[in-house]
Amino acid sequence: MLDVLACPQYPLPLPRGQAQSAVPCICRGVSAPGPRTLLMVHSHRNKRLEQPLKESQAGTVQLHRHPGPPALCHPLARRHPLVPLHCPAGSCEGLSRPAMLLLGCSSKLWLLEGMLRRGLPDTLPVTRICPCSRERTGKVYGAVMHVNRGNPARSEVLVDSWPEFKIVLTRPQRAVAWERNDYGTNLYAAFYRDEGACRALLANTQAVDWGQAFQMQGLQRGVYETIRDTAKARGLELEMYPYLPLLHPDPPALPQERPSEGFRLAPVSPAHALLLSDAWMFGGNSWSLCYVSHLIRDFPNACLLAPEGHPVSWSLSDPLAALTQGYTLPEYRGKHHAGSVVGMLGAHLHALGFPVYSRVLPHNKSSLRTMQRLGFQILPGVFYQLVVTPAFGQSLPASTLH
Repeated sequence: MLDVLACPQYPLPLPRGQAQSAVPCICRGVSAPGPRTLLMVHSHRNKRLEQPLKESQAGTVQLHRHPGPPALCHPLARRHPLVPLHCPAGSCEGLSRPAMLLLGCSSKLWLLEGMLRRGLPDTLPVTRICPCSRERTGKVYGAVMHVNRGNPARSEVLVDSWPEFKIVLTRPQRAVAWERNDYGTNLYAAFYRDEGACRALLANTQAVDWGQAFQMQGLQRGVYETIRDTAKARGLELEMYPYLPLLHPDPPALPQERPSEGFRLAPVSPAHALLLSDAWMFGGNSWSLCYVSHLIRDFPNACLLAPEGHPVSWSLSDPLAALTQGYTLPEYRGKHHAGSVVGMLGAHLHALGFPVYSRVLPHNKSSLRTMQRLGFQILPGVFYQLVVTPAFGQSLPASTLH
């Protein structure tokens, strides 16, 4: 039985007299049951082209823009040239953007999580620290784990092909990334096997929205170089923060330090979001307050409360499952309060199945000493945080955007 693939969001009507049976659209990540052959049908130079849809493409969406004049594409494009037409890459003539698959099938996302967890030692330059090869995938791995566990950040996962992918990119859903200045929410993470595929996908405006402020995080230099080169070519401002990546190799052994008398450990209350936002290096503005509130509300966190009830030390976790925004008020430093907080939060993340890892700027010696005292190991390489600012905020540093 032959079925024509029809997209309910962007229907492609066939010429008159050509029937089509309704099947679940692959754009929604559902494949049709039973022994059927799916055909992707579109029109090119007044010819009806058909291409069987491969089994490996079921449950994904392959975005492929027809780059030629509208007259060369589907008749719908003649009336609506901006409608994103969906067809297998290569079925149209002319130059095209790199293939991009949006993984919407839960079984594929769980399979991807397993692939990232196992790591890719054969394709990465790694040292003999056994967890290192795995943790170069850590940022994307943590994001995919959150997607598979309720998706509190409302992220989505893209690959260049499936199941043999060369790059994985996580990004916010378009409905979430509506604030042009909010590079906290507009958070991307990338992991690649092939640098050419990395450059092709990250430079693709369908994959990355270069018209708004955003941040990209990754543990591979090729991610930094691609973002740097593309931002320069587009005349955009780029700020690069080179962190040291830290991993706890044995989370069950993470010390659980007792708080000082009168102090107690607790989750962070949303009522303290303003205090945390003002203490953050990127804070002090409306979008940072919104982002910090989102982290407090939707992700694991911990704080140490003084006898008066206000937090004196805290640590959050982000949509990539990394420990972040660790801070102790100046008057309470030097008393190992941060150790109690990190111990509580690390145990919570480990119980949920997440790796326990973080990042620290090289000059932050006190934080490095604290993390190493708790058993964290500094991994080789650089943990890149890249903040891209479009032209509308180009004259301002990232930390002052409002």
